[in-house]
Amino acid sequence: MTERFAHDRAKLGDFIALKFGMLVRSLCLEFPILKVLVLGAGVIGVTTAYYLARAGHEVTVVERQPGPALETSFANAGQVSPGYSSPWAAPSIPRKAPRWLLMKYAPLILRPRVDPAMIQWGLAMLRNCTPSRYVRNKERMVRLAEYSRDQLMALRAETGIAYDGRAQGTLQLFRTERQLEDSAKDVKVLNHEGVPCEVLDKAGCIAAEPGLARSEATIVGGLRLPNDETGDCHIFTTRLAEMAAELGVVFRFNETVEWIATQANEVTAVRTDKGDLTADAYVVALGSYSTRMLKPLGLGLPVYPVKGYSITVPIADEPGAPVSTVMDETYKIAITRLGDRIRVGGMAELGGYSHDLPPHQQATLEHSLTTLFPGAGDVGAAKYWTGLRPMTPDGTPVIGRTKYKGLWLSTGHGTLGWTMACGSGRVLADLISGIKPEVETADLEIARYA
Repeated sequence: MTERFAHDRAKLGDFIALKFGMLVRSLCLEFPILKVLVLGAGVIGVTTAYYLARAGHEVTVVERQPGPALETSFANAGQVSPGYSSPWAAPSIPRKAPRWLLMKYAPLILRPRVDPAMIQWGLAMLRNCTPSRYVRNKERMVRLAEYSRDQLMALRAETGIAYDGRAQGTLQLFRTERQLEDSAKDVKVLNHEGVPCEVLDKAGCIAAEPGLARSEATIVGGLRLPNDETGDCHIFTTRLAEMAAELGVVFRFNETVEWIATQANEVTAVRTDKGDLTADAYVVALGSYSTRMLKPLGLGLPVYPVKGYSITVPIADEPGAPVSTVMDETYKIAITRLGDRIRVGGMAELGGYSHDLPPHQQATLEHSLTTLFPGAGDVGAAKYWTGLRPMTPDGTPVIGRTKYKGLWLSTGHGTLGWTMACGSGRVLADLISGIKPEVETADLEIARYA
C-alpha cells in the first residue's frame, strides 16, 4: 500500500511539474514550448525525451525497433560507474594493444577490412594517447558521469523507478603489478575531481567482494570506487519510456529514419519509411548509426562502432557470486550482479557493423567469470548477446548543437551510455530550453573536432 501511494504521488508530481513547466514557458518568450523530435529510443534517446517532457516540450521519439532499448542498451555490462569513466585512448594503449590482439582470451579483436572510417578513427584515437590528452578527456568524462549519477539518484527519489539496481561500488581488479602501478594516473584524476576511491591489496579486494576468496587467479590488488552503482539498463529504459509516455511523449516504434532534410543551414524535416516528420528541434541519438545519418549533411562525426559482447547467467551459488561489479582489468570485462543474474560484458572488436556471435568471444567471457567467481553462475544457461558501442576517438560523447539550426546531438557515449544517460538527457534538455546547464558543456560539442 505504501509503495502504491509513493508511486501515485510520484506520478502526480510529474504531472504537476509538466504543467508548471508549460505554464512558465507560455508566459515567458525566452523559454517557448517546442516540438522536439528525438531520433532513437536507446537509453540516451529515452532519457533525453523524458527530461524534455519534464521541461514542458512536446516530444516525439522515432525508433526502428518495436520497443525501447533493444540494441546497444539491451544487455550491456550494467554499470553506472562515474569513477571508472576513462577514455580508451590512454598512454599505455600503444604498448598494450599488440599484446591484447595475440592473447588467447583477447580483450581486443581486429577484423581486417578495407574501411577508411575505421583507419581514420584508429589514427585519431592514437593521437589522443598522450598523458595530457588522457587527463583532459578523463576529466570531462568524469564531470559528466558524476553529474549523471546525481541526476539518476534524483530521478530515483522522485519517481521510485526500479531496475535491479545496487549502490555498492565498483572494484577494478588487477592481476599484475603493472596494472596496479598504471592505476596511479586514474587515482590522481579522481582525487582532483573529488571522486572517492581507495586502492586495495588482495585482502581488501576479498573484503569488498567475498566471492573472490574462492578464486585461484592471481590478484595483486584493486581500485575500489564506493559510489558507483549497477542496474539493468534495459529495464530502466523501458520503465522510463513508460513514465515519459505518461508525460505526453509519443513513441513511434517500428519506424526507420532514412535521412535528414535541410535547406541552407536549417533542418526542414526528417524522412522516415512512413513519411516526413517536422519539428522545431531535432535530436540525433542513434548511437553508432549517427555517423551515417550525419555524413550527407557534411558533419564529420568521428563515432565508430566498437562491438562488445555479454553473457547473462543465472546465479548458481549465492555466497560465491559478486556483490556488485568487478572490472577484470586483464580481459577488459565487467562482471555485474543484477538481481538473481550475473551479467558479464566487455571486449572491444573493430570490424564494422556486424552483429555475429562467434563462440570464442563467449569463451572469453566465461573464462573471466569462472576464474574469478568459480561456480557462481550457471554458464550452461548463458544468454549470449552483442551490441555496437558508439565510440569517439577521445572517449568523450558528443552532446550539443550543430551548425544546423534546430539540430542537436547526443551520441558517442561508447561503453558509458548507461553511466552518462541521465546527465546527458538533462544537459541537452536544458540547452534546447535555453537554460544554462549545471555543468560545463562547451567541450562536449561536435565543434571540438573542427
